Amino acid sequence: MEYTEGVRFDSLGLSPEILRAIQRRELELTTPVQAGCIPPMMDWQDVIAKAPTGTGKTCAFGIPLVERALLQNAPWVQSVVLCPTRELCTQIVEELRALAKYKEGLRVAAIYGGQAMNPQIEALKKHPQIVVATPGRMLDHMKRRTIRLDKVSTVVLDEADEMLDMGFFKDVRKILDSLPKKEQMVMFSATISREVMDIGWLYQRDAEEITVRPVEESRPRITQYCCCTTGRKRFLDLVAILKKENLDRVLIFCNTKYNPAMICDMLSRQGLPAQCIHGDMIQKERNRVMAKFKEGEIPVMVATDVAARGIDVTDIDAVVNYDFPQDNETYVHRIGRTARAQKEGISYLFYSADERTRLKNLIRYTRFEIAPIAVSEDGIISPAEGL
Repeated sequence: MEYTEGVRFDSLGLSPEILRAIQRRELELTTPVQAGCIPPMMDWQDVIAKAPTGTGKTCAFGIPLVERALLQNAPWVQSVVLCPTRELCTQIVEELRALAKYKEGLRVAAIYGGQAMNPQIEALKKHPQIVVATPGRMLDHMKRRTIRLDKVSTVVLDEADEMLDMGFFKDVRKILDSLPKKEQMVMFSATISREVMDIGWLYQRDAEEITVRPVEESRPRITQYCCCTTGRKRFLDLVAILKKENLDRVLIFCNTKYNPAMICDMLSRQGLPAQCIHGDMIQKERNRVMAKFKEGEIPVMVATDVAARGIDVTDIDAVVNYDFPQDNETYVHRIGRTARAQKEGISYLFYSADERTRLKNLIRYTRFEIAPIAVSEDGIISPAEGL
């Protein structure tokens, strides 16, 4: 079934505690994916949801998980959420804890790679009802017998296409096969890949199919620009955009882990404070940078795609693709970091003359309007003719 409109949260039969947590965030209407997924999840149906990025999927599955959690005399893991990255893992946990703010006794634990095992073991000893995990670290805990999944009733695969495409197919199957009491399986995915379909066929029963069409009203409102530039001029064009466009919070994407630190250093020399995040950083440092960016203490963050699905900041003014994305889906996910929560945003895509064909293919694939611009030697930004 396709959904393009939301409904009122207070029409869904939710508890006063959940409604209070939702009202605390000044929300009245669901997003389309929430309208489609919450009712069948509350009725214990399997669900497979295809929805664009930034459409409120965490609340779509988080509300039913929190609402149905048994709190009295139930010291076991009841729901498991699997996701591809540690950034997304911590983001989901933060969202679930906000929804559970008035559900006394409900505990949510995060387990992911890049963090010491002992703190996670201690968190699991406190008997969380909901566990959010990356597949590899979940298997580590299962092998150590530091987590029991024999009473799990609901499992959610978030960003299922990305997770299965990253090589976690076998790991996900091992985890799913270890859930003898599973009553419900839910998948959220931007695309329905062959791997996603295979998991659905193997583990779901008469799943409710939810599709949120990327119609104009539900697409993020992002004004998109592209700029043909290369070499030293590419950095100078970046500086001009940051200085001339009065952007308070910007996320810059690079393809390799070596560029972010270099660009941060060069931006600082231009009087533009910036910090970076990439896969080689220890988790504690990455968390620190992410927190400072979210609090507005860092105006510019430079990142590799490891952060593309883990950043949930509602007021990012602009996303800059400093390097041309590796594929079309990556571009969609990158620019989806702006224009969150029904706000507007801007994206800039830098490309070289050799990448012109890739740009045309990107436009054909996404059907986005990407306006060409040029930056003069004195930093003036103006429309450009053609691609």
